[in-house]
Amino acid sequence: MPRPTTKIDLITTADEQFSKLWQLIDSMDDQKQNAPFAFSETFLQKRTEAHWQRDQNLRDVLIHLYEWHQLLLNWVTSNQKGEAQPFLPAPYNWRTYGKLNEEFIEKHQNTSLDEAKQLLNNSHADVLNMIEAFTNEELFAKNTLSWTGTSTLGSYCVSATSSHYEWAIKKMKQHIKSLE
Repeated sequence: MPRPTTKIDLITTADEQFSKLWQLIDSMDDQKQNAPFAFSETFLQKRTEAHWQRDQNLRDVLIHLYEWHQLLLNWVTSNQKGEAQPFLPAPYNWRTYGKLNEEFIEKHQNTSLDEAKQLLNNSHADVLNMIEAFTNEELFAKNTLSWTGTSTLGSYCVSATSSHYEWAIKKMKQHIKSLE
């Protein structure tokens, strides 16, 4: 799927991937939804990405998506108010954000799967509403918003929505496969 480069494509792709994510979740019975991830050692040995070890269940994946929505929403809101803020909160940067992802999981150990679903549904709607408030140029023309640096706001939005949903879908499909 090509990476969105317009506002309409961004919204459409985000909604399509979000729908696919929920279709996959809805295709799983309660037992599969609540089962801990049990990827084989052979599978894990071939994977270097930290998330394969980090996320222990569907709730962790949904919370991860929710928290990245929050990062995006907080970043945009602060910068629109004139409060300069980087995307990642201090003390994190793009080399150390893995620890932030771990903290999201720790923070939500008492969050139920149902709560995680509700949080994610709400934050997806919030992100789409935020995107709607920007013009195509503000989202995708470089140097339009000073606080996006060398990237575009649209690029951050794609990463926090459709690209992240694709990641979650792949992970959930592997979970389902491991249970069969």
